[in-house]
Amino acid sequence: MPDLAYVIAGSEATGGAGLQVDLKTFQELGVYGVGTTTCIVSFDPKAGWAHRFVPIAPEVIADQIEAATAAHDLDVVKIGMLGTPATIDVVAAGLRRQPWRHVVLDPVLICKGQEPGAALDTDTALREQILPLATVVTPNLFEARTLAGIDTIGTVDELVEAARRIHDLGPRYVVAKGGVDLPGDDAVDVLFDGTDVTVLRAPKVGRERVSGAGCTLAAAVTAELAKGAEVASAVEFAKEFVTAGIAGRVSARTPFDTVWQGAYVDALA
Repeated sequence: MPDLAYVIAGSEATGGAGLQVDLKTFQELGVYGVGTTTCIVSFDPKAGWAHRFVPIAPEVIADQIEAATAAHDLDVVKIGMLGTPATIDVVAAGLRRQPWRHVVLDPVLICKGQEPGAALDTDTALREQILPLATVVTPNLFEARTLAGIDTIGTVDELVEAARRIHDLGPRYVVAKGGVDLPGDDAVDVLFDGTDVTVLRAPKVGRERVSGAGCTLAAAVTAELAKGAEVASAVEFAKEFVTAGIAGRVSARTPFDTVWQGAYVDALA
């Protein structure tokens, strides 16, 4: 019987982010993936690949959660893009119906298809209802600034301070990701467990952001936790996995490349 991992996230139609990436990552790491769709994002090739954002009705999300949790003994879940306060309400209620060994939150705060006011309401609901339930939260630099209430993060020390502030909001572990946006030659992430700080470094692979990197890292953490790894080990492995995926990136007709989840395993072959 394989280990199981659950993901509640949005669908991204080009295959480069969201639920598609999560399930591919689970499969690459030998974990049986179960997924619930919260929204559909379809980039618009006629309008500069802008986001087209369509939320799934809350009752349909509730039905998916009911079916998934009734069919399988799920105790490790990754939360990706939720998109609206109504979605957050129904997902939070679903999470509270049973105990979870681990909840991994990739705090996707803003979708470009949302109005600013709606995005702010979503941010607030995520912070209040989902963040305190998380074992691990994995904000990128923008999300770390927003959650921590810091205007700028330009150094590793400032990234650590952001992680400390986010930890105060309730999650047990914070993985604050500097990525290519933090100055320097290395992509630096910090792991904070409430006491100790671990700085994770890898040479940057290019200078442009690659779609799906955040999804892949959080999904790899989730898969490793499902297999029984400790959080620190899961995070360290996930960084290696996503770094390989960025190096093996997939090009398309889009103005951005995407992570190849099979690159890590390919490199071992």
